[in-house]
Amino acid sequence: MSITPPVGSPISVASVPNLRDAGGYSADAGAVVRRGVLFRSTDLGAVTDGDAAVLEGLGIATVFDLRTVAEREVRPDRVPAGAKEVPLDVLADRDPSAAPAMMLKLLEDPVLAEQALGGSEASGHLLNSYREFVSMPSAVTAYRALYTDLARGGDAPVLIHCTTGKDRTGWAVAALLLLLGVDEEVVFTEYLLTNEQLLPALQPVFDRFRDAGGNPDILVPLLGVRREYLEAALTEMRTSFGDIEDYFTRGLGLGAGDVDALRERLLSRD
Repeated sequence: MSITPPVGSPISVASVPNLRDAGGYSADAGAVVRRGVLFRSTDLGAVTDGDAAVLEGLGIATVFDLRTVAEREVRPDRVPAGAKEVPLDVLADRDPSAAPAMMLKLLEDPVLAEQALGGSEASGHLLNSYREFVSMPSAVTAYRALYTDLARGGDAPVLIHCTTGKDRTGWAVAALLLLLGVDEEVVFTEYLLTNEQLLPALQPVFDRFRDAGGNPDILVPLLGVRREYLEAALTEMRTSFGDIEDYFTRGLGLGAGDVDALRERLLSRD
């Protein structure tokens, strides 16, 4: 007898932390976001042979990679066998020296990290990034392509990821869940699961940073998530476009048919 894990439970794949099913949440009118269709995670650059088999067992057919070109070159994905890889560079229009586009360099260089993230700089970088997820042209292009593919029958199940699976991916999933009618507080709960599911897996990163002479505390705002980050994106969305449906239609340019199709594909009303 199989037991369905609780909604939001991590999927145990050591080389892919922060991997979870974004389904199972209650939505409007008694609907539920389908499980086993929409997954989110960190990048797939360190997938082991054993973990590759676990990923393939999820049936993932499309991997949406929201990272920059530089990030993909440093850590190419090991996608599940037979899956289609779709690169969508959310931060293509951003200065490549800005976090989170240079996340890996910051983690390896305490001096550079202190210069970029010291004091309250990390939170400031992330707040600005979340606003850009809503309005920056490359972000609009990337998220439009992502949701359009989902709406028009792209191969599913799908996995959405960036480097740590929390910011670019966090907005992608949060916006979609809101469109599907999931309560905003529940969306925040799903978003904040990253602090439970990612940060413990990154302890070796904190340890190496400390050993290299850095203060690991400055990494917490960068490697974790905070409610205020997602709130910044939501404020930008409401100021610029109105409500979540206006963001998808006026902001991203999806037609009403695509919005309806997203709900049809991703919601169960049984």
